[in-house]
Amino acid sequence: MSSSSSSHSHFYDAQETVEAGAREQALLAALPRQVAHAQAHTAAFAELFAGIDAAGVSSRAALASLPVTRKSELLARQQAKRQSGHGDPFGGFSAIGWSGLGAQQGVRRVFQSPGTIYEPEGMAPDFWRVARALFAAGMRPGDLLHNSFSYHLTPAGAMMEGGAHALGCSVFPGGVGNTELQLQAIAELRPQGYVGTPSFLRILLEKAAQTGADVSSITKALFSGEAFTPALRDWFAARGVTGYQCYATADLGLIAYETSAREGMVLAEGVIVEIVRPGSGEPLPEGEVGELVVTTLTPDYPLIRFGTGDLSAILPGRCPTGRSNARIKGWLGRADQSAKVRGMFVHASQVAELMRRFPELLRARLVVEGEMAQDRMSLKAEVAQAAEGLSERLAQALRDITKLRCEVELLPPGSLPNDGLLVQDSRSLA
Repeated sequence: MSSSSSSHSHFYDAQETVEAGAREQALLAALPRQVAHAQAHTAAFAELFAGIDAAGVSSRAALASLPVTRKSELLARQQAKRQSGHGDPFGGFSAIGWSGLGAQQGVRRVFQSPGTIYEPEGMAPDFWRVARALFAAGMRPGDLLHNSFSYHLTPAGAMMEGGAHALGCSVFPGGVGNTELQLQAIAELRPQGYVGTPSFLRILLEKAAQTGADVSSITKALFSGEAFTPALRDWFAARGVTGYQCYATADLGLIAYETSAREGMVLAEGVIVEIVRPGSGEPLPEGEVGELVVTTLTPDYPLIRFGTGDLSAILPGRCPTGRSNARIKGWLGRADQSAKVRGMFVHASQVAELMRRFPELLRARLVVEGEMAQDRMSLKAEVAQAAEGLSERLAQALRDITKLRCEVELLPPGSLPNDGLLVQDSRSLA
């Protein structure tokens, strides 16, 4: 951690307040090196980026020309490698491994997430870059943190512990369950902070209220893995706990974190974030809701244009705390939208393809209505000025793309909500 970080500092390090243009320049300068590294040291990106000149990937426009890799593809490649007996449990995406994987070495731990997806942890301190989220939540060097994320199979517990150690905190590895023993540890060790899901801390606090266990030492918390609503925030505050949230994944590490401003979540350092139209790789303007796509500059696990499947949007302006990185609204839903209509699946990617063919469309969504087996599908599309015959051309294009008939309704700009929804299933299940 930078020497600028102290108990009296508002920021984890100087990176948090660097001029936005300088940060962008540094990220884009590092991008060609990361693409070249991924091509040279991972079999998956050697294939996905075959024929791409890494040196030319030095702008956001050039980055947007690369394919998006989604978790489903990562899982499919991992499964294919395992089934083939090739022996690479990471599906060719990891630049590190252990002696049994040939020349690759450098893995500290291996984790297994539902799917089954395997993730490597490299040797770097704070591999998942979580320390700054802990700092923003009020944790300080010397604090004891009660870590109730799982240490079993999945990486959440280790992610938080690595960040805590980088910050200079001590950790009690509580994990999940064993409520009575965890309450005893809190009462006797008197940790200042809690790290885990909000639901488990609520269980601990409610149980402590019933049994008389003293958990008053915990006054600050960093939550992840579940929704942390304003109502929950107020519930904890009424019990003396100030809670913040962060957004992280097992693949990418920390993506964004909440600050005392409570206005969205500030992006982590060392990642390049894009908001793209669901079902495509096309970047959307600031403020539009779309899928969050992340490129990490971590050399050990160089995920480039990795689609999270989560919806969010970039907030305008900068954080009132003085942090200069961009902010996102937080988690706004899932991007992998689909519906089955008259025996055929329609996907967000098909609406994205329609919008690619008709750039005059500002927003569009397929709405499926009626009862099951009596489906009606309509396209609702915003357009500033409708050319003659546009509705008919859209209907024909949709039939070509989806193999289904569809009504078309043209709407003025601003008619559809900015929620990232491209496929809306409004059918009655009765």
